[in-house]
Amino acid sequence: MAPKPDSWIHRMALEHGMIEPFADRQVREGVISYGLSAYGYDMRISDEFHALNPGQCDLLDPKNMREDFFTTLHAPHYDIPPNGIVICRSVEYFRIPRNVITITQGKSTYARCGVVVNITPFEPEWEGHVTISVSNTAPVPARIYANEGLAQVVFLESDEDCEISYADKKGKYQASKGVTHAKVETSQ
Repeated sequence: MAPKPDSWIHRMALEHGMIEPFADRQVREGVISYGLSAYGYDMRISDEFHALNPGQCDLLDPKNMREDFFTTLHAPHYDIPPNGIVICRSVEYFRIPRNVITITQGKSTYARCGVVVNITPFEPEWEGHVTISVSNTAPVPARIYANEGLAQVVFLESDEDCEISYADKKGKYQASKGVTHAKVETSQ
């Protein structure tokens, strides 16, 4: 598998709705860049931030993640406290083809400020808004900006389709809209 070029990403976004809304060029002036690049797509974060309430919990447990551990804010930016995290989501809604998987990394502009972006691969036939955990490793607050670039998605296409896609297994984060907190499937 090799990264797919801008022409492929452009075609898939327009013909198959792979990325909506889609910026067909790098938008750079006055913002942290977003949009189509040579071998990827720089996605933006929305103005919805789920800030951790340290006083509400003494342990983050992915098997017991309560939404009251977080306060939801809508703002043009968010200042992550020192050694803190915030959960946010992409502006873009993604629809991943059956023979594609993605790798996503944070943008270097934020990395230079101690901001670490954690995003898992978008699996074949997954779709939704991307939920993103953003950590501040710096000893001072770090600001992130809504509606500006946060991370670059690289698309890897296989020569053949997978046997079982995310949609086939009815993945728990399928068609996510908004910020989606950690879930663990339970037997019915």
